[in-house]
Amino acid sequence: MRTAAYGATLLAAAAVLQGATASADPGGDHRDDDLTLTFHVVTSPFSYTDLGAPGPSAADVIVFNDVLEQDGRHVGHEVGSCVVVDPSGLSNCTAVVTLDGQGTIAYAFENAPPPEKTVAITGGSGDFRTVRGDGTFLESGEGTGTLTLRLHLR
Repeated sequence: MRTAAYGATLLAAAAVLQGATASADPGGDHRDDDLTLTFHVVTSPFSYTDLGAPGPSAADVIVFNDVLEQDGRHVGHEVGSCVVVDPSGLSNCTAVVTLDGQGTIAYAFENAPPPEKTVAITGGSGDFRTVRGDGTFLESGEGTGTLTLRLHLR
């Protein structure tokens, strides 16, 4: 069920980041207002509240608070929650990434196996107040993962 808890989880989605452009992925084409951020995610201990029928079922809730790192340095965190909608563990999730001193990036995703989740960026604050975009969260299965956010700042 831990797999169902993280989509970027995400969510997933915490040393001070020197600036958003310093974290940009140097590869690939991008305009001045496009930015790719990639984080190593250290997932929080599993937190699952069984509200429906015993075991995974509709109305159960998963919450997470994950650490985000770049180059081995703590740069922020992501917090979020998932509401289980099906006994398979299928969940509707939302999360907020907070980057130290820069602002937040909010996103949503559908959480279910496989280990790669697609996230839709829904807004932000601070340096990211005009953000939109998408991303992926790839779970490693070892309590870590990789969160990649492709941002369009406009």
